[in-house]
Order: sequence, then C-alpha cells, then structure tokens
Amino acid sequence: LPSMQTSGSKPCPCPSFKLREVASMYFTMIAVFLVILVAALQGSVPRGSDFPYKVPLDPQGLLELSWNVSYPEQAVYFQLLVQNLQFGLLFGMSDRGEFENADLAVLWSNGHNSYFGDAWSDAKGHLHMDSQQDYQLLGSQRTPEGLYLLFRRAFSTCDPKDYLIEDGTVHLIYGILEKPVHSLRAINISAIRRGLQRVQLLKPNITIPELPSDTKTMEITAPNVDIPNQETTYWCYMTELPDGFPKHHIIMYEPVITAGNEALVHHMEVFQCTAQFDSIPHYNGPCNSKMKPERLNYCRHVLAAWAMGAQAFYYPEEAGLPFGGPGSSRYLRLEIHYHNPLVFQGRHDSSGIRLYYTATLRRYDAGIMELGLVYTPVMAIPPGEDAFVLTGYCTDKCTQRALPAAGIRIFASQLHTHLAGRKVVTVLSRDGKERQVVNADGHYSPHFQEIRMLKEVVAVFPGDELITSCTYNTEDRTQATVGGFGILEEMCVNYVHYYPQTQLELCKSAVDPGYLHKYFNFVNRFNDEEVCTCPQVSVPQQFHSVPWNMFNRDVLKSLYGFAPISMHCNKSSAVRFPVRTASRP
Repeated sequence: LPSMQTSGSKPCPCPSFKLREVASMYFTMIAVFLVILVAALQGSVPRGSDFPYKVPLDPQGLLELSWNVSYPEQAVYFQLLVQNLQFGLLFGMSDRGEFENADLAVLWSNGHNSYFGDAWSDAKGHLHMDSQQDYQLLGSQRTPEGLYLLFRRAFSTCDPKDYLIEDGTVHLIYGILEKPVHSLRAINISAIRRGLQRVQLLKPNITIPELPSDTKTMEITAPNVDIPNQETTYWCYMTELPDGFPKHHIIMYEPVITAGNEALVHHMEVFQCTAQFDSIPHYNGPCNSKMKPERLNYCRHVLAAWAMGAQAFYYPEEAGLPFGGPGSSRYLRLEIHYHNPLVFQGRHDSSGIRLYYTATLRRYDAGIMELGLVYTPVMAIPPGEDAFVLTGYCTDKCTQRALPAAGIRIFASQLHTHLAGRKVVTVLSRDGKERQVVNADGHYSPHFQEIRMLKEVVAVFPGDELITSCTYNTEDRTQATVGGFGILEEMCVNYVHYYPQTQLELCKSAVDPGYLHKYFNFVNRFNDEEVCTCPQVSVPQQFHSVPWNMFNRDVLKSLYGFAPISMHCNKSSAVRFPVRTASRP
C-alpha cells in the first residue's frame, strides 16, 4: 500500500466532518468543471531559477519535471514540460511506483476541452476523483518547447487518499493519454504508455559555500561509449591521476551529461582504487564482462556519486575530501549505469563527473565511514518475508576508543542495500536514548542510490552509538537470502561522510556466530527435517536447509534481536581497534 497519512502522521489542522463533507462536494465540482483552454494560452518559458531541480520522466525525454521546495509553506511546487501533448497525462506518487493505490494529478481531454483534477487509484487501478483537491493548478503556458503546467502540493494534506511527501526517495509515476477520453473514469491506466522515475523531492535547504580562487576542475568521463542496446548496462572505465599528483581537497562535484542522453544516464560513481597495487590495468567496457581485470574489484573507495535528479554536491567550507599525495592510489574507476528501456541503438555517450578541487587544503580532511552490518552470511532473511528487519550497531565501545574527544560531524550519507532492501534508517543514540535520526529513507530503492547532503550536521561524540536498520522484502524468493557481496545476497550499509577524518573506517556488527550455531541446533530439536550443523557445511547451506515455518522465523527474529553481537571496529588498514564481542546495546 502507498504511504498514506494516518493518525500516526504529523498532525495537521483538518476541518470537522460536516465541514469536510461540504468541502468535498465543492472541490469535486470545481475539479470536474475546471477547464483549461491550453490551446489558447501563450507565454514565455518560466525562469529556470524558480525550479532548480530537474529530471526527465520518460526515456524519450518528452516529459520533464522541474520543482522547488518551500519549507516555510511545507509544499512542493511542480513544473511539468510536456512535448507533443496529445490528450492528456497522469502524474503522481505511490509507495514503490505502482499505478494501484496511487495519488495522481490528471490532465485529460475529450477532444474539445481539457480538464485538470486531483485523483486517486484503487487497488484495481480504477481512477476516482478525489473529494479533496490538493494538487492545486497554478497556471499553464504553451510555448515552442511544449506545454508548461504549474501546480502545487503540500507535504501533508490530511487526506487519507493522498501520499505523504517525506524525506528520502519518492517514486514518481506518469502516464500519457494518446486518445480522447470523456471522463476520468474512462481512463484505463493498464492500457496507456506509462512509467516511473525516482527522485529525492525534499532537497535540503543549505547554503552553498563559495569556491576558492585556486579551484581547478577535472572531468572523469566515458570515452565516447556506444551505449549497448539493452535495458540495463553498468559500464566501467579506468583512468588515472598524473604522476606525482600531490594531495588536494575535492570541494565540489557535479554531473557532466552528454546532450540527448539525459534520460539514459541513470547514475554514476567515481571510485578510487586501493593503494596496495602499484598498477591497475586500463579497462573500458561492461562491468560484468569476463574481460574485466580482477583488480578493478579493489577500486571501491567512493570519491563521488550522482543519481538522476541530483544536483551538484558541495563539501562544507571547513572540509574537503583528500585525494592524491603519498599513500593515495593514482587509479580511478568511473562506473555509469545506463537505463535504456526502449533499447535505443547507436547512442554514444561521454558522460561522467566533474571534480572541483583545490591545493589550498581546508582545515579538515573529510572521511567516509561504513556503518551497518558486516558482509557475512550469519545475517540472513528468510524467504517469503514482506518486511524483515536486520540491524547493525556501531557501539559506544567503538566510538569511545576511536573518535576524538571533540567528536566528528556527519554532513552527508549514502544508504546501500542490494535488491531486497525497502527501508533504511540510521539513528544516533546517546546514554541509551535515541537522540537524532542521521538519515532515513522509508521508500528506499536499490535502483536509486546517491550521496545526500543532510539538512542538519550530526555531531557524534565518543560513547555515542550509531544504529542502522534495514527492512527487506523476500516475497519473491524461495531460499534464505544471506549477507554477502553478491547481488542476490544482501547488505545493510550507511556510508557516512564526516569530518575530521579519523582512523575509524568501518564500524559494523553481526550476530555472534556461536549463537547462530545454537540456533541451528535448536531448530533441529523442534523440526522433523534436520539441519546439518557439521563443521564442513557452510552457513548459507545450513540456512537453505531450514524449513521456514512460522516458529523458525520467529526464533531467528528473536536471535537477531537479543543475542550478543560481534563488533567490527576497523581502521583504514583493516586492523581492528581492540573491541570485543558485545551484548546488545
């Protein structure tokens, strides 16, 4: 079901029941009879500065969404540019991009007049006019570029049929009407051209720091790649810094997208390789190719990450991300995800990321720390689960030993799971009490991962705990999903960007393996099907042999909730700080 507003949502002033009945009748009449004479409207293109965030909705780029956020009004202002408008369109939001149980704004035409209204779809995908019109049409303009529609939507509306706009990922959906329709109910959403796009609507309202006068740029771009004519491609390209490149600070980066490919370049990342190798082979090709050199797998230190809809990323004026100099690898890997659902052929691409860097080092080196779960099969999700939660801990013992007395400041975060991930949240706990949410995404998608600047810098001090929980859905799987590096295995990670840099690079946990062994022995006592616990049988094999009845599921949940944990409190050299197995925080 979509994220509907319930009694647990943030309270908002709602009219009384009788008043709402009257308001419902009034707004329904207004919506039905609101006629937009779009053909007669002419005007200039709205200023781009009014809508700083922009994303193409469809693969052909015929629908382009721009938006702005007003935190004082608690509202989002949308601008839709529609090229080659035929008989209308649908635009809206749903829990994970479904067209059932969706919250929609609909423009439709019967061939003579055009109508705009706030609507919703039921569990069967049938459209209904919303009794409360919360997509507020502000204007429309026809220009040589196409039709501009301007409308507004509050974050929270008190309407149970409306989607609650929150921080994190929002699944936007769209549909194009290619034939005239005589009423809203006549629209068959299963028969129209439609799709989805993921964005972060509620961008943080932060001050952009001024760049120093000695700022230089470096473009790390693909070398005229012939985009494969398949839906999904991950392309890897190796490059390197000049010989003797001294230490610099990256202070900003932004995307460089080849014109015409805006709807195909889904996300990009620049990784730095480990310094343990003197050389890394050059490579330019698919990331999953058997021809890819094995050493490219050691290029995993993120320098920059961009996803469709994201803007430029700025470091705080007191910190920069170090690269270059002694102990830093010269080798960089660019990875581009091409999303080509219409299977275009002959498209060439030279997209990438532009780094802004300075030789005038800022006060602090920025660092990246991994929070969450260790990549280990002892953490597993049974099959057939709709919302199974696993939690990883960065304990007070680790932060007490590894963080400076003045603490660190987290200013950005990148959440990460594999395909079963649905929600991720990291909270800061101090003295046994939850103090602050570091980052949360209740509509997380593994297909949309970006480094997000936080609305507020989070201060973490020695003795604090950072607790990361991930929610998974395995309803489409018949075997247990274990933790690991494979795409069908799972991860639960928050890469937090912070300053000043410390030796602590990884602060994660997993259940104590000895207690998992006790779980398998316990399962054997209460089940007819025996789970082999022989030393030579791997943990994944033992999980795969568990009969997943309700009892075994509940016992595993209890184990993960209460058993002691194995703490990994690691330096960048992979050497652990001396922190032992801990009881549950």
